[in-house]
Amino acid sequence: MYINQKLLEFTILIFCDIIFFMKKLLNKIALITGGTSGIGLEIKNKFIEEGAKVIAIGRKDYDITNEDNIKSLFEKIKNDYGTLDILINNAGVYISKDLQNIEEKDFYDTYNINVKAPILICKYFLPLLKSSKGVIINNASIAGLNSFVDGKASYIYASSKAALIQFSNILAKNVSSDVRVNCIAPGIVDTNIYTNKDFSRFEEKIPIGRIANAKDIANLVLFLVSDEASYITGATIPIDGGMSLG
Repeated sequence: MYINQKLLEFTILIFCDIIFFMKKLLNKIALITGGTSGIGLEIKNKFIEEGAKVIAIGRKDYDITNEDNIKSLFEKIKNDYGTLDILINNAGVYISKDLQNIEEKDFYDTYNINVKAPILICKYFLPLLKSSKGVIINNASIAGLNSFVDGKASYIYASSKAALIQFSNILAKNVSSDVRVNCIAPGIVDTNIYTNKDFSRFEEKIPIGRIANAKDIANLVLFLVSDEASYITGATIPIDGGMSLG
C-alpha cells in the first residue's frame, strides 16, 4: 500500500508535539532536596520526563541545616529562574538507637535535617511558591503517624517525622489558598538508607507482600504535584503496602 512520505512525516511530527504538550509538568520549576540519590533521584528523573526543570541538591551541594546556605540557595533560584512551582523536601536521615544509647549529637543530627531544614526552606521559598500557586511535598514516614507505633529504637527518627507531619498540617492550614501542602509517609523503601539489604524480615508485615522501590514513591509525588491533585492539601498519605494497618 502506498503511503505519502511527507504526510507520514507530518503525522509523526504532530503526534510528537501532542505527546510533548501532554507532559504533566511542562516548564515547571522544581526544587528537590536529597535529590541526588534514592527517592529524590527517582523524583528528579520522573519530573524531567514530565517536562519540568529540576534543581536537585544533595549534601555535597548545600548544607541545608545552615540558614545562610538556604538563603543563598533561595537567592540563586530567584535570580536564575525568577519563580518556583514545586518544592520537595525529601532530604532526611535515619538514626536508630535504644533510648539509653542516644546522644545529644544524634538528636541534633536528626532534627536539623528532618525538621529544621524543611521548615527554614519553606520559610524562604514560600513567597515564590505563592506567586506561582505552587506545591510543597514533605517526605515524612509512617513512623511519624500517630496510628503506627513500631520499632524498639525509633525514638528520634519517628518523633522527627511526626514533627514534620504536624508542621505540614499547620502550613497547609495557613497557606492553601495559594500553595498546596501535603506529606507522603513511605514505609520500607529499598534505598541505601538501609545497610542490611535482607528485606525479607519486613515482608510478612506488609499486606502487599513486598517492600517499595523508589519509583513507587516518585509516582505518588508526581500525582500530588500535578493538576490532577489540585483539590488535595493538608493530607498525609501513607505509601507502605498496607504496613501501617498493623
